[in-house]
Amino acid sequence: MSPSVPPSHDPLRGGPGATSEVELYALVAARLKEAHARVRALDVSDGTRASLTRSLLLVTEAAKRDLPEAARRLARFMDDLDSGANPLPPTP
Repeated sequence: MSPSVPPSHDPLRGGPGATSEVELYALVAARLKEAHARVRALDVSDGTRASLTRSLLLVTEAAKRDLPEAARRLARFMDDLDSGANPLPPTP
């Protein structure tokens, strides 16, 4: 059973689905755990896996300063994984 929240029930958009900070922290923690498991399961090179893991660690760090922004970044990361897009930031 996945702790994912369907886009139509995004707790970050406010309204009846809005969550408290504690609930948001729990949601982000659960989704980070899911994201790390999904990255580990990907059939990609070690370098790509390391880059994806670093991206998730950046989300973890962001959660310490700005939890709603970290949740949005994680949602974009997961959406990119779901769509098959590359969730890595472009390299210069």
